Amino acid sequence: MAPKEERRLKVGILGCGQIAQAAHFESAAKARNTDLYAICDVAEDLLRRMAIAHGAEKTFTDYDAMLADPELDAVVIATADAFHVPAAKAALEAGKHVLCEKPLGMAVEEVEELRDAVRTSGRLLQVGHMKRFDAGLQSAKSFIEAEMGEMLALKAWYCDSTHRYAMTDAVQPLIVKSANARRPPTNPKADLRRYYMLAHGSHLVDTARYLGGEIVEVEARLRESFGAYCWFVDLAFASGAMGHLDLTVAVRMDWHEGFQIYGEKGSIIAKTYNPWFYRSSDVEIFREETGATTRVLGADGHFYRRQLEGFADAILNGTPVPGADIDDGVASIRAMVAIRDSVRSGKPVKLADVAGSV
Repeated sequence: MAPKEERRLKVGILGCGQIAQAAHFESAAKARNTDLYAICDVAEDLLRRMAIAHGAEKTFTDYDAMLADPELDAVVIATADAFHVPAAKAALEAGKHVLCEKPLGMAVEEVEELRDAVRTSGRLLQVGHMKRFDAGLQSAKSFIEAEMGEMLALKAWYCDSTHRYAMTDAVQPLIVKSANARRPPTNPKADLRRYYMLAHGSHLVDTARYLGGEIVEVEARLRESFGAYCWFVDLAFASGAMGHLDLTVAVRMDWHEGFQIYGEKGSIIAKTYNPWFYRSSDVEIFREETGATTRVLGADGHFYRRQLEGFADAILNGTPVPGADIDDGVASIRAMVAIRDSVRSGKPVKLADVAGSV
């Protein structure tokens, strides 16, 4: 662990559920430039246990009360997707910066309203697309921007595995549950198409945008068979590059995630690991000029902690926002809605034309 810096962001985490327990509490406690100042949850049993385990200075059962604390600098929203936008708006209105778990929201209209609120507030909102803090992906991004020249095409895949939970249960902390936890009005898993797209497709879409730039149109197909869902999505990037995405849940094999990029002066091949292994992607960069392939050793694979440190740096030191900003979050929702619409119509859909929820 790096030593704590003198200037640190006081962070409050909303929600004591799985993502907070597996990622955000530890990240706030370990990050070099943050303190886990407060935790908020309506489930008092969870709240007490998490505060003791992670050393939070304050606890709240009322979100408005936490936001009213003048010492609180920023909020990490680690709730169910349905609560993201209202929680983010409340934090911005209270003058707090926001790191919101992905996806930013569930519908185009609500995230665009949130974008207006961000611009009015003058506060920073970062979306929790933590894969942008994978050192392997960052090396690919640097090569694309500085050396590769024109991008011809990008292929990316995110394939959850039937064996995923046996693996993650072995490496995640024991997730504590409470009968008093607040849940969305409807079961998120009642519509698996929507659930898988929001939970997994949001990662895949953001990776494609991070590396390939703005997506302007999609053409998508979906096949459902033997309990598996497989989306194949063709992309048109604003740059003119072509793209293809494969989102499959769940493959009968190991976790299968990565990408290939073909460029003017080189190419990239990447293998990405299950995030709970805290292992940076293996990214091989081939340079046509030298005829050699290089690979960065990304020893620090704690993407959630690195994400929070980047967020805090942007607030404390005025550095550029290193992660996904509000516009990235809105674009991701638009892309997922466009995929939904294309599956339904069997035709290409422009992102600029979509409305409604994922």
